[in-house]
Amino acid sequence: MAMGGYATTAVTALTAQDTLGVHGVMAAAPDFVVLQMRRVLQDIGADAFKTGMLGDAATIEAVAGVLAEHPGTPFVLDPVMLAKGGHRLLARDAIASLKRVLLPCATLLTPNLPEAEALSGLEIRSVADMHHAAEALLTLGVPAVLLKGGHLEDGSVTDILATAEGLIEFTTARVATRHTHGTGCTMASAIAASLAQGMALRDAVARGHRYVQAAILTAPGFGHGHGPLGHWVGEAFA
Repeated sequence: MAMGGYATTAVTALTAQDTLGVHGVMAAAPDFVVLQMRRVLQDIGADAFKTGMLGDAATIEAVAGVLAEHPGTPFVLDPVMLAKGGHRLLARDAIASLKRVLLPCATLLTPNLPEAEALSGLEIRSVADMHHAAEALLTLGVPAVLLKGGHLEDGSVTDILATAEGLIEFTTARVATRHTHGTGCTMASAIAASLAQGMALRDAVARGHRYVQAAILTAPGFGHGHGPLGHWVGEAFA
């Protein structure tokens, strides 16, 4: 909504979490996830899709079935596998399903470095490694990859957008803060909102990158761990 869009959400799981980590997960049944999606799509519709935590292979298969009914609608796939505190949010045996049924539907894949390593089988320790991994991920059948470099311990943060036309780097100074909870979801959601408004992919990524940087800078400082971002900064981006 901060980007001028309106989000409708199908809940795939309840989590017991705070800024210190995820302490428990209760998954929704796949058929109930599908019911949520279909009711909203048949009533309101959608100009773009974004997926986050899906949990297991059965949910991935179910969600992919609904997305297949809406070909041509932009789809941002955030392959959420681990919480920031390390809690696993995607079963190991579900990675193959994600590759097989969701990647071919996606407009953009937005992995962080641990997720990119799991999907590509490559070790990523530098921006040069990110270039190789982004190109490798393109071979999995997705037309575009935004590889997020926040896990590197550099003085700056570089994200790489990879498409068939080449690689584009988006680099900003690293903010010295522990309040980065939800940066990946925020980035993917901002991009999806921009694609829904008809924005070109490169422009949507650039807009999302600026928004996340601004939201980190305005984080409210809540909690004793990784606190949330200042999402209200979005008025400037709507």
